[in-house]
Amino acid sequence: MKKALLSLVLCCISIVGMAQTDVTKFLGIPVDGNKSDMMRKLKSKGFTPSPYAEGVLTGKFNGMDVNVHIATNNDKVCRIMVCDANTMDEASIRIRFNVLCEQFKNNSKYCSLSEEDPKLKEDENISYEMTVHKKRYEAIFYQLPDTTAANYTEEIQSLIYSKYTKEQMENPSEEVSQDIYKMTAMYALDKATKKPVWFMISEHYGEYYITMFYDNEYNRANGEDL
Repeated sequence: MKKALLSLVLCCISIVGMAQTDVTKFLGIPVDGNKSDMMRKLKSKGFTPSPYAEGVLTGKFNGMDVNVHIATNNDKVCRIMVCDANTMDEASIRIRFNVLCEQFKNNSKYCSLSEEDPKLKEDENISYEMTVHKKRYEAIFYQLPDTTAANYTEEIQSLIYSKYTKEQMENPSEEVSQDIYKMTAMYALDKATKKPVWFMISEHYGEYYITMFYDNEYNRANGEDL
């Protein structure tokens, strides 16, 4: 493979490339393994069992009192759900939602694939929109990789050589170069979307709270039981 073409591939991968073992993390803990191990690790971070619900932990997260729920699929942890322990009024939840959007946007560990600003405007009628129009207020971000692009060269090369011959790669046409860029970008995008962290406004008897989700898409159900 020509050096220039390899550089193009590595450049694209370095944006969002990751290995399958590079999963979403919550407080530095991989969202993986079994539930009992996850409970133990979260307790080491200061969370304690809830007196009201079995399997739920309580504690502080990002300055808020929260309840932490652990979801599994085939005995593998696939999601950490973090819910505000206390509800608030509409004005307060708007501020909280917008602050979270800014915190994620300014955190170098995350990126967004959306060009739209998810922050809520001052005149947004949250109660009306959620009640009448069933609108969901949510924002999604993706954790960036923990490893370097160099680890993915072999996998990308295998993908490319499954479609193009060595001779084609030695002197790639403009069409081939564009297709390789597209293949690499789609590969990288697919890997990136396996580490989503998103949050939404939830409602409870006219009051509101934030629910956050740290998902490991590698462990989520993917139709294998059908």
